[in-house]
Amino acid sequence: MQKLLLFIDKVSTWVGHAFSWFIVGLTLLISWEVFSRYALDAPHAWAFDAMIMMYGTLFMMAGAYTLSKNGHVRGDVLYGFFTPRVQAAVDLVLYILFFIPGVVALAWAGYTYAAESWAINEHSNITAGGPPVYPFKTVIPVAGAFLLVQGVVEIIRCVICLKQGKWPSREEDVEEVDVDKLKEMVRVTDEDIRKVDEAIMHREPAK
Repeated sequence: MQKLLLFIDKVSTWVGHAFSWFIVGLTLLISWEVFSRYALDAPHAWAFDAMIMMYGTLFMMAGAYTLSKNGHVRGDVLYGFFTPRVQAAVDLVLYILFFIPGVVALAWAGYTYAAESWAINEHSNITAGGPPVYPFKTVIPVAGAFLLVQGVVEIIRCVICLKQGKWPSREEDVEEVDVDKLKEMVRVTDEDIRKVDEAIMHREPAK
């Protein structure tokens, strides 16, 4: 079971990493459009629509990835003081009552929107000759499906935690810098840092 959970975590991670490249594309598109608009006096009517679609795609397709890393925002004021079993019980109730119905509705409604958009060959009407909208709307049910699968994984993790009293492991990814490990790698001690700080504080200002 743990191998299956970690495999789905890996899939969500791969999808999140793949769509994270939209950040690069979005940055380049915005930079080019600003340059084209103000330096070349040649704005593109479709650029604004494209930016919205790229950002929306990135936002939606990162949902399962963020959930797999337990990175979604939560009210931690009391939750952090709970035991793992109480945390799992709270999460399980919230997943069943709110998460699953909400994501199922998202995927179902998204499928309907996408199907209708493909049927009428929908294009953006924000600007004249706007780009096609149906690829963007297709992202909604796809993102919902990935999020739903990852949500089922999280529910299973809650059940495991209720039985074992501790949270099962997750797929590792980018983490914050481990300061102690970094000190060990560069062979720097707290005493060395203190001496450098003292030397800087006592250094005479340049004249």
